[in-house]
Amino acid sequence: MALDFGAMDLRDALDLAILMEEEARERYAGFSRLVGGRYPGDADATFAAMAGFEAKHGEQLRARRRALFHDAPARVRAEDLDDAEAPDRGAPRGFMSPSDAVAVAIAAEEKAFRFFDEALPHVRDPEVRALFAELREEEVDHRRLLLERAGRLPPGPDLAEEEADPPGSDPG
Repeated sequence: MALDFGAMDLRDALDLAILMEEEARERYAGFSRLVGGRYPGDADATFAAMAGFEAKHGEQLRARRRALFHDAPARVRAEDLDDAEAPDRGAPRGFMSPSDAVAVAIAAEEKAFRFFDEALPHVRDPEVRALFAELREEEVDHRRLLLERAGRLPPGPDLAEEEADPPGSDPG
């Protein structure tokens, strides 16, 4: 099934958003495993934190869906979606700097913003429009927080342990 935003109802929109969060969480978790943790605040810490934020947001969306639609089956499938919010598969590399990892996350937030922004003109259901507009604005806020974090990181191929943000610092 190709995504038809004009025919989408709120249940479909929530399912789509949940799938997007899950895809992004899985991608960030994979990146975290790939780059491995070498010191507090390294690229792994950024990817692990982003995976956690995507998981948290996905659970918030799942709770909202359960409250509205209980256990009604999903009609939107993971196969209908690819890379709408998730960071690019080829982005990580060994010995990435924290700045490079934040840049990957910023690009993913911008991609998610474009997804919702481009979908909105095709959405007819007012509840779906409101949800997509809300999600689009969250991407703007996440990008802003990541840019703030990027401003605190020194540029370069890597940074020393004592210069890193503490693990679990909230980039967005």
